Amino acid sequence: MQADQTWRTLFHPFEAGDLPVPGPSERVLFLGARPGFRLPDGFGAELTCVQGFRPDFLMLKRQGRAVVPEPDGDNYDLVLVQGSKHRGQNEGWIAEALRRAKAGGLIVVAASKKDGADSLRKRMTNQLAVQNHAAKHHGTVFWLQAGGQTMPLPEPVLVDNRFQTRPGMFSHGHADAGSQFLAEHLPADLKGDVADFCAGWGYLAAALETRDPIRSIDLYEADHAALEAAKEALAGSRRPFSFFWHDLASETVTRRYDAIVMNPPFHASSQKAEPDLGATMIRAAALALKGHGRLVLVANRALPYERALAGVFAASGETARNDSFKVLWGAGPRTR
Repeated sequence: MQADQTWRTLFHPFEAGDLPVPGPSERVLFLGARPGFRLPDGFGAELTCVQGFRPDFLMLKRQGRAVVPEPDGDNYDLVLVQGSKHRGQNEGWIAEALRRAKAGGLIVVAASKKDGADSLRKRMTNQLAVQNHAAKHHGTVFWLQAGGQTMPLPEPVLVDNRFQTRPGMFSHGHADAGSQFLAEHLPADLKGDVADFCAGWGYLAAALETRDPIRSIDLYEADHAALEAAKEALAGSRRPFSFFWHDLASETVTRRYDAIVMNPPFHASSQKAEPDLGATMIRAAALALKGHGRLVLVANRALPYERALAGVFAASGETARNDSFKVLWGAGPRTR
């Protein structure tokens, strides 16, 4: 997988002398910061990174960066925005930057061309007083001054009159078809302590909510914003829920469960299917199950998860399929 180089575009105006490099007395907020960036020579400001995707958050911490999952504070001298592939998320970050920067502070935004950088710049130029822009390193960077300019934060999209989803979340604005298919084919006899791995904004957990043989439901999710949405949607339920902002690929699950349900991700940063990612989640589930426990998951029909299940469970199989998805199961984890 090719490393994200958008940070090179973002810092180009500072390295080219178009913008002053922030010094030790200044405070900088970095929205959408991703691991691996290098600051321009002479950068001495206090830097706070914002990254809500748990694997990137942990990597930034390992690289020595100060990082938080959600924007915090205000009156920043400079706000940096490293754009993503999500249009609404990018516009939300720019709106956030306008709120966090001090009057007269600088906002610098960059995105890659493949993620629609030119379109983003043109839209923002039509709404805001963009000062200048440059194209470099297969991306576009533009900048503007805060103070007297505002943008509305994107409104959440309500799903099933319950879940408030926002741009950048998986399956923003609608229930994912795979999760719906799994919800329709969950075993009727699930009981005890149950976990929802890769829980998103809580759709599958809500499908388990009214099942009385289930004692408790724990949600594990890497996207901080999605997990917060799940907390809000499931608040006030008679069922005990617990929520874990967690990277299942690298962080150990300490609790043990009678059952785990899962709609695992099949790609990380590209649209190319990555079966190893789902296989990693299957192994994590097997380790988190009690000796009699079972896993039920949904997958795209083309993804070869059967081998991964057979490798860590005493028994496994398929219970349902349609034109797009299949529901698989594993029982009796063999990972101890």
